[in-house]
Amino acid sequence: MDINYELYKVFYYVATTLSFSEASKQLFISQSAVSQAIKTLEKKLEQTLFIRSTKRVQLTPEGEILLRHIEPAINLIQRGETQLVDAAATGGQIRIGASDTICRYFLVPYLERFHKDFPNTHIKVTNETSMKCVELLESGQVDCIVINYPNSHLGNLYSMKKIASFKDVFVANQSFKELKNKKVTFHDLLNYPILMLEKQTTTSEFLHNLFQQHQLDLVPEVELTSNDLLLDLAKIGLGIAFVPDYCIPKVSKELFLVETAEELPSRELAIVYNNRIPVTKSTLEFLGYFE
Repeated sequence: MDINYELYKVFYYVATTLSFSEASKQLFISQSAVSQAIKTLEKKLEQTLFIRSTKRVQLTPEGEILLRHIEPAINLIQRGETQLVDAAATGGQIRIGASDTICRYFLVPYLERFHKDFPNTHIKVTNETSMKCVELLESGQVDCIVINYPNSHLGNLYSMKKIASFKDVFVANQSFKELKNKKVTFHDLLNYPILMLEKQTTTSEFLHNLFQQHQLDLVPEVELTSNDLLLDLAKIGLGIAFVPDYCIPKVSKELFLVETAEELPSRELAIVYNNRIPVTKSTLEFLGYFE
């Protein structure tokens, strides 16, 4: 089937913005040209790709299928353009995916070093959970990701390098002082309000699996998207927060560690990239920091 690439490009921008007008702005063409391109593509494919209404645009199931294939292709083309820029030694860019916590408490020194070593290279960091970062890598939206490991979303198709180990801990303020200097079982912890990251995160999956291994069903009091917010809530006595040890201040008068009778296994941070496609020069330089 002979379909002009430009039609797929227009489809991609409409599908990702769900707006004909926004797509026209990003493509620097008229809205009528966008509309005509979509009509032409739908005619060639003999499929309806969008449900149009006065208030919004929505993908049809057929449109969603097409987007899943088009998005990696568009990002692969953009990656190729980036690599050409690198080859021309004009600086280029590196696209990194990582969670807020990993960025703030682990990556910053590496980003600072990279910026000093390659001041003309544009650094783009996309903040998502470790699970969603895998999706960013799969779709070609980032060059590499720094994630928590184990990660159930990570398959065997990528190159991975473990770069650091850490432990998860429970922390609380003086509202729970009866737990100081004693080892609390997982079963007893169920009697307290647990503050943790939301579902669909590696940390949530990790803790739920630990409790299930002891035939316990963990029902958290609060689920959030930020470890920093969990610590803030723990400081005001809202509950016992479950967070990575590297994001806890070394000296904290407000919080103490709640020790558990059961051992909390170590986890790791890993940097992951896709070696099935050419890796940009900037990405290789960044990966070299973790030799």
